[in-house]
Amino acid sequence: MTRRRVTILGAAATSVVAGVALLPNWSAGAAVVDDPTVDARTKATFQRLADAVFTDRTDALVTGEQGEREKPLTDGFSGGVTLSSGTARTEDATLSTLGERKDKLAKAGEKYSKASTTVTLDATRVTGRTAKAAVTETTTLTYARARGSAPRTTGFQARHELTFRADQQGNWQLTGIRDTDQGGLAVNTLSKPASVKATTADDTMPNAPRAATTRNPAAAPKTGTTYDYKAMAAYAEKYWNVYNKDYPDFNGHGAGGDCTNFVSQSLKAGGWKHVPGYVYDYTKWFGNNEIQSDSFIGVNEWSWFAQNSKRTKPLANVYQMEVGDVLQMDFDRDGSKDHTMIVTYKSGGVPYVTYHSNNTLRRSVASLVASYPNAYYYAYRT
Repeated sequence: MTRRRVTILGAAATSVVAGVALLPNWSAGAAVVDDPTVDARTKATFQRLADAVFTDRTDALVTGEQGEREKPLTDGFSGGVTLSSGTARTEDATLSTLGERKDKLAKAGEKYSKASTTVTLDATRVTGRTAKAAVTETTTLTYARARGSAPRTTGFQARHELTFRADQQGNWQLTGIRDTDQGGLAVNTLSKPASVKATTADDTMPNAPRAATTRNPAAAPKTGTTYDYKAMAAYAEKYWNVYNKDYPDFNGHGAGGDCTNFVSQSLKAGGWKHVPGYVYDYTKWFGNNEIQSDSFIGVNEWSWFAQNSKRTKPLANVYQMEVGDVLQMDFDRDGSKDHTMIVTYKSGGVPYVTYHSNNTLRRSVASLVASYPNAYYYAYRT
């Protein structure tokens, strides 16, 4: 997605030197300089409480506000690590809202039979009586009544920062939860997706028409064989939750995240060729580990290139998309597109998209439309 060029080049250079995904500037096991200390046992409890929080949220999408239990998993914590009273109230409201989302998804044909959520503790930082825990949530949802060739599951990864504060007795309370991925598109999160501001453009920039979101539109089958669409989908599904080290990782660095960079890689794997030139020129398109055009990594710039180059054409309805097609969203309807995804599967007339930020595999378009009914959608035939 869009970000300042100096940020892009700095992030890319750091990625090249490190050779790995960029990490926060604090590391696991950071030294504790003030009491109370956070020992290995306390860290393990931080992790278990985080796991309970996000398992409760996911279960609310499957069976309702509290799942099949009499009370949320988070109610089982007491003593050294607990939810604060304010966080407990917030999570109760979150579970209620997710229960309502479950009903909306079901009406759109999106229903889950079971789910699995695990949380890993990536790093901790302690300053005085405040501890911050960086965690990664990995969730798999099983589609209910999947028939024929329809996908059986969808999955995502989401990164969060949890804030704990110690009381006078040294007991830790969870006081805040913050999503740290750009995008905010995990199905069990209620955070507002990040908006991206388009680069200032002149009137020659092509403006993509919006796509309708009504079900069962007229069919629009692909007739050309210019590109290898199966290769595009295979690439996206291979790297949906990992990062190809042949490219920089922009997730968590600059506005927008890694979504358009990831889709461009997938298109390149299916036959899109570089158009070298000036990085700011939206009529050029290229990307590798060392340098990328704005159109390779910026959501709006990609749209401008895709239309100007005639490599894509607009589709009238999101449900007309096929494997290898691209979907973009404008969450706040301000005319600047915010997120880019690629279709990697289609079954029963429903396209399934895969994307980075949050890293997600085979999420149905029905789920997106039900979750973000007021967003603007843009569908591109590649």
